[in-house]
Amino acid sequence: MKNISILIIVFFSISSYAISKETTFSNEIFKKAQLEGKTVVINSWNKTCTTCAKQVKILNQAKKDFKDVVFLSFEQTKDKEIAKSLGVNYWTTIVVYKDSKEISRTIGQTNKDKIYLQIKSLQ
Repeated sequence: MKNISILIIVFFSISSYAISKETTFSNEIFKKAQLEGKTVVINSWNKTCTTCAKQVKILNQAKKDFKDVVFLSFEQTKDKEIAKSLGVNYWTTIVVYKDSKEISRTIGQTNKDKIYLQIKSLQ
């Protein structure tokens, strides 16, 4: 039983690393996108979080589907100043901005249709 538990933990750890995750958020990019009136989607994640991995997979596809949207991300536990400046307190947070206004915020959402609806409503 112990071996099975270890295998499950290793599997989920590997699967969460399998998705390309990196911090792409910078204040300069964020402010420039806001000034240009673009829709900005910001994702907060953690490298060991399986829900985050699901979100990243959906957002990676959304980046291909919504070419005029700026997608930014940051690692919640590593980039604490970014989290503080955006008022993001949880991994798995997706925040959508249009111009300089926050339009929507979800925590733990892994439903592709709902995430896409968040983004589409601003197009």
